[in-house]
Amino acid sequence: MAKFETVDAYLASLDDSLRGVAEDVRKVVDAALTGVDPAMWHGHPVWSLGVAPGERPVALIKAYSSYVTFGLWKGQQINDPSGRLEAAAREMAGVKLRSGADIDVELFTGWLRQARELEG
Repeated sequence: MAKFETVDAYLASLDDSLRGVAEDVRKVVDAALTGVDPAMWHGHPVWSLGVAPGERPVALIKAYSSYVTFGLWKGQQINDPSGRLEAAAREMAGVKLRSGADIDVELFTGWLRQARELEG
C-alpha cells in the first residue's frame, strides 16, 4: 500500500466495501477517544495519547485485502467477556471487520475506554 500523509487520504484509497467499514469504526473510535486525533503512523491510522504520532498509542485501524483490523495496543489486558479480541504481537489484540455488521459500538466503546485507561 502507498504511503499516505493523512488519515482521510488513507481511507479514501480503500475499496468501497472496506472504506465503509473503516469509516464506521473510525467514528466509534473518535467518539470514544474524545480529544484524540488519529494520525498516520507505520502506514495506517493510529490514535495516540502523546504529542507525537505513536507516542502512547491506544488504537489503530489497518486495511487488508478482505478486512479491516481494529486493534488495541494493550488489547491483551482488556477485559473482553465477548471473546472477540484476538491476541496479536506483544500486548496487542484486535478484531477483523469484514462488514459494518461486525462493528459492535457498545462493545468497542468499552474496549476503548479500558485501553485509554491502560495508557493514561
